Amino acid sequence: MFTGIVISRGTLLKRTEVGGDCRLKIRCDELSLESARPGDSISVSGTCLTMLEPGVSGFVADVSQETLSLTTLGSLREGQQVNLELALSMDDRMGGHLVTGHVDGKARLVSRREDARAERFEFEVPRELARYIARKGSVCLDGVSLTVNEVDDRKFSVCLIPHTLEITTLGRLKPGDQVNLEVDLIARYLERLMAPAGPDSTPDTVTGQGLD
Repeated sequence: MFTGIVISRGTLLKRTEVGGDCRLKIRCDELSLESARPGDSISVSGTCLTMLEPGVSGFVADVSQETLSLTTLGSLREGQQVNLELALSMDDRMGGHLVTGHVDGKARLVSRREDARAERFEFEVPRELARYIARKGSVCLDGVSLTVNEVDDRKFSVCLIPHTLEITTLGRLKPGDQVNLEVDLIARYLERLMAPAGPDSTPDTVTGQGLD
């Protein structure tokens, strides 16, 4: 479990294809892994991965074919940066909102513009995910917890303060770029609980398919 409060960026040093899956070697000089153990979880641009070989300056992680196809990790290139967050511990401050690191799909940046000292970003999401996004609700974009300002059908906007633009990779986005999207955990469970009981009345599954 995570909070969506990114504290540092990492850099993909090496990408190795392994039997249809992928192994990533990520450097993270600004994130201390002194207490990390093999098998610990870490959020990499919003995707929960298992750390292998955690060391002083980085770690290795395997990425399954499903994760590669549903998230932006599938197109991640060596030298690119990623947002990092260690898993939440019981004595941590609970900033942001509850984030699982289970990406629902991808959102595409439509536009960005200055809004006083902040910047307003507008994103578009697949139709099957739009219903989970509510004004003043929470979303997680590339591992960053954000508050939704406005919603218009498949589009929504968020404001990024200077600190977020500086610390995370979101400040480098250009219109047309895609980010990993995790919708609010409560919205998903609420839909499931409100659905009629029975095997033939299960609501549509969140598929994380591409924009159409």
